[in-house]
Amino acid sequence: MGVSSALYSGVSGLNANANAMSVLGDNLANANTVGFKSSRTIFGDLLSSQVSGSGGTSQVGRGVGLSTVDTIFSQGTFENTETNTDLAVEGAGFFIVSDPATGNASNNYTRAGAFRFNAEGYLVNPEGYNVMGYQLDADGNAVGDLTPIWANTQSFTPAGPTANIDLNTNLDSDSVTIAGGFDPLNPVESSNTATSIQVFDSLGSTHLMTTYFTKTSDQTWEWNSVVDGGEVTGGTPGVLEIVGSGSLGFDSSGDLITVDGVDLYTVAGDTSSDPVFPRPTATTTIGALDWNNGAVQTQQVSIDMQTSQYASPSVVVSQEQDGFGTGTLVKLSVDELGNVVGNFSNGTPRLLMRIPLAKFTNPSSLTKIGNNMYAQSTNSGVPVIGTIGSGVGNIFTNALELSNVDMAQEFVKMITTQRGFSANSKTITTTDEMLAEVINLKR
Repeated sequence: MGVSSALYSGVSGLNANANAMSVLGDNLANANTVGFKSSRTIFGDLLSSQVSGSGGTSQVGRGVGLSTVDTIFSQGTFENTETNTDLAVEGAGFFIVSDPATGNASNNYTRAGAFRFNAEGYLVNPEGYNVMGYQLDADGNAVGDLTPIWANTQSFTPAGPTANIDLNTNLDSDSVTIAGGFDPLNPVESSNTATSIQVFDSLGSTHLMTTYFTKTSDQTWEWNSVVDGGEVTGGTPGVLEIVGSGSLGFDSSGDLITVDGVDLYTVAGDTSSDPVFPRPTATTTIGALDWNNGAVQTQQVSIDMQTSQYASPSVVVSQEQDGFGTGTLVKLSVDELGNVVGNFSNGTPRLLMRIPLAKFTNPSSLTKIGNNMYAQSTNSGVPVIGTIGSGVGNIFTNALELSNVDMAQEFVKMITTQRGFSANSKTITTTDEMLAEVINLKR
């Protein structure tokens, strides 16, 4: 070992601290980069030289080297946004993206969830990479291989024929009894009250169905549902066609106890007893709704008669039906399970695809490829890909994960790195002075 060895030790220190400063500069430069993960430098001493002395063999260090630059995948804080395709990951997962220019031949991984749907209906990141996901089967289960998330922006959702009606009414107990029951040719005079609701067929067309209530005796009423005869096969336009009928029975307190002769409670006439489950409902006559527009002719509607008979005017409190017409796609969004949801003009949402996450055994060894993306490496391990709920992490919508750079910590490291660099430069200048003394020995 000579005096000049100290020069090389100082040079190694300069190089190591310069690399450390580059890492610190990169961290600070990306303090506002969405999904950015900070890095740190790990130093290691170089192989020592053997020197012999009176006390035996000793080792003298030869400087410092850069062992590795670790990526710190600690959780970043979330920022709420107003864009429903902005996604943030909580946990160890990564979004899977792929370059469409290469035919989506290989996958990259990112924590930056600033996604949007492009003009072709693909969910992409700001660099145009496709977000990968799964197709869904009829039961909403993810199936098949990973494929770019895509939604047909010109699509329609099929109609849903009405199958259930909830009818909440009160029938006036003081109403007069009408002898002879309901007459579809004279509905007003042969009924006490009525309510109408639009129902949908399998093609999405609407039909007005009116239910008339006729008091036949104390605590007993008759119900009849009718449509215009011109809308069903064999009917006459302008003449009401009965498509369902039955009876309602009430107790002395005005509570409904029977529907079409079926008790609503385990003990007939005792509303304090346990209710029957499922609740008995009124139904239209099988085959009566045979629409003449080509719609499915097996449609049958169940009417949940949530009816009372109190001494107050007959009134419809509320009524709802579960059918809907066809609709066009008006909005795309992502829910917290990673489902891409299409919202249609008829008010019905539909699950289109599902976004999975990838998790690595050693994410610190992923290769940075720029634009907030990583690539799999030999040391990172093979990704484990799964949907939300399988242990790969959680997705938050209307949120972005911010950089995990701690600026205060980075500036403290910058001070120590700068001092280390200055100290190593001092080693070089001091060694230079020592060499100058050696040269002066000859004078």
